[in-house]
Amino acid sequence: AAILRLRPILMTSLSTAIGAMPLVLASGAGANSRFTIGLVIVAGVSLATLLTLFVVPSFYRLLAGYTRSPEALTREIEGLDKLTPAA
Repeated sequence: AAILRLRPILMTSLSTAIGAMPLVLASGAGANSRFTIGLVIVAGVSLATLLTLFVVPSFYRLLAGYTRSPEALTREIEGLDKLTPAA
């Protein structure tokens, strides 16, 4: 799924960051506040994209090693039910 989702994620992130560039490059009255807002937008979108593409899948992979599939859990429970005598 990562291959299918990479292009849309990058396109959305890049278009948002590029769309905020006029704020970063602003001049004239109020340029300081526009620069600050634009910088926060560009940095936030860039950081969120990196987290989405690399950190979240890495943590998912780490945590997936500690879990079992629902089917395996169901088989284990059914096996335990067969071993315990009915009352």
